[in-house]
Amino acid sequence: MRLIANAKVNWALSVLGKREDGYHELDMVMQSVTLCDTLSIQPADSLLLRVRGAPVPASEKNLVLRAAKALQTFCGVSYGAEFLLKKRIPIGGGLGGGSADAAATLLGLNMLWDLRLNEKELMQLALSCGADVPFCLHGGAARVGGIGEKLQPFSSAHTHPLVIVQPCRGLSTPSVFSAFDALQHPPSNPDCGQVMRALAHGDAKALATSMGNVLEAAAVPARPEISACAQALEHFGALSAQMTGSGSAVIALFADAAAAESARTRCARIWPHAFTAFTTTAGVLLCEA
Repeated sequence: MRLIANAKVNWALSVLGKREDGYHELDMVMQSVTLCDTLSIQPADSLLLRVRGAPVPASEKNLVLRAAKALQTFCGVSYGAEFLLKKRIPIGGGLGGGSADAAATLLGLNMLWDLRLNEKELMQLALSCGADVPFCLHGGAARVGGIGEKLQPFSSAHTHPLVIVQPCRGLSTPSVFSAFDALQHPPSNPDCGQVMRALAHGDAKALATSMGNVLEAAAVPARPEISACAQALEHFGALSAQMTGSGSAVIALFADAAAAESARTRCARIWPHAFTAFTTTAGVLLCEA
């Protein structure tokens, strides 16, 4: 079988405080986009992984194998599978590429191994694999709280074109949060409610004025290319541009697909990792059974 694992973007990312367990309490608005990896799965005697398109490990560090092993343990089975992962989502960009791959693994193996796990059980497993995996498993648009385990899906049928650029090497999520904690004057949190309403009504202008990511202020000192890229995208016609997740990718909202493609072409002359994409209602899609 072959599955499409869609990336995610953060239209809004707020930090509400630090928890006793050391993690941060977040309030986010996230949405699936059509920039994707593909995962092919076929029966095998053991768990085997091949990766193409990016220098990511094919070892147990990879979330595909970690998700597969978590599923084996949860169900008490020892079935095998051979995976071919074709990477297109930039690594270390805050786009949830590894999380999307893990979500596709859980959905694919649930079918391949005929485990018949329900949505609640799959979501439980998803959270054990990583904070963004539950959202990537569900997909669409959602307000996301806690460390990623609290999902409030909402309808956002309107399709928005965007450009996604990774202008520099990736960032460590813990280091970004540490830098945020050290800010003397942290930025104000975006209004997630306004962002949700803008998406629900398909209002690109309202989305552009309400979107925001407070972690950008912590990431830019380490990667000034992020700010330069966002400014360039707005110069190229974006309604608004900002970092997604904990970086280092930048997302830019456009009024129409032609404007987005024009900006992507101009960006690609400066930063090779530049993509056009569209918002979508699915996190994982089954293409071939």
